[in-house]
Amino acid sequence: MGRLFIVGCSGHGKVVADIALKQNKYKEILFLDDNPKSDSCMGISVAGSSTYEDIRPEDEVIVAIGNPSIRQRLQEQYEESGLKLATLIHPQAVIGTNVRIGKGTAIMAGAVINPDAAIGKGVIINTGATVDHDDVIGDYAHISVGAHISGTVTVGQSTWIGAGAVVSNNLCICDNVMIGAGAVVIRDIEEPGTYVGVPARKIR
Repeated sequence: MGRLFIVGCSGHGKVVADIALKQNKYKEILFLDDNPKSDSCMGISVAGSSTYEDIRPEDEVIVAIGNPSIRQRLQEQYEESGLKLATLIHPQAVIGTNVRIGKGTAIMAGAVINPDAAIGKGVIINTGATVDHDDVIGDYAHISVGAHISGTVTVGQSTWIGAGAVVSNNLCICDNVMIGAGAVVIRDIEEPGTYVGVPARKIR
């Protein structure tokens, strides 16, 4: 049983740390942060920066940074270095049959992922979010607090579905899209950009 290094000790990092504590599977949990506000967070020590070198083969790393481009860059660096990536699932999340979950993904309390969904690597499924059957969630996407993705939806890489947003069934959302809080998506989205409103429309 090795240590867990959580990269990023802001609010998202705290939630990830809470999941790790509840899993009770790590010998020690430590934060890494390039700009720490103190030497500890939640009573957990900040061991160093994101380039910390004393990570052993038995240790695991998870990048707990909301920005998808930074999350992707750091996770890929750790992968290329041969480090083990953690996947953290809150004990009060519901994971259906035949759900596939990629490395470095964090699934928060109250999230529901229904059967035959595929969740990419470095994804955030946030508190109370739902991902229905046969959905495909691309790498480094973020399904925010209370967002609901209906069945047979594809969400592209690095796409952010805002808090409380709803995506209707049988739709595709391309890479690098931001869906605003409370928006309702009823059509395919084929162009990157920011979409808001009911129904969701691109901001010009």
